[in-house]
Amino acid sequence: MPRPQRCRRVCSMPRSGEFAPAGIACPNTIDTVIMSIDEYEVIRLIDLVGLTQEQCALQINVARTTVTGIYDVARRKIADALVHGKRLLIEGGNIELCKQSGKCCNSCHCRSTQHIKKGD
Repeated sequence: MPRPQRCRRVCSMPRSGEFAPAGIACPNTIDTVIMSIDEYEVIRLIDLVGLTQEQCALQINVARTTVTGIYDVARRKIADALVHGKRLLIEGGNIELCKQSGKCCNSCHCRSTQHIKKGD
């Protein structure tokens, strides 16, 4: 039996939770790739903020090897959506939202978090 998934600390929720190819009249009719909020956060911290995987692991409160796995899955999902013209939804996951979300320094390592459990 696998260990229960540990909550991942998130400092920034996505501004938009849905992306679809241009020119699609009804995006609900195309295939959808679902990315969890913690996968989004790992992409944001590593690719946008510029943290290393080790720094990212400290930030979201998991092991570095876990970050590596999350990062690989998230990149694969983004590639699938881009290459195959699929809709990308960002939702769900077992996360802790930083109480300073939105005005946080993006590497706060804060311990004051609000626990939010969203669908798998």
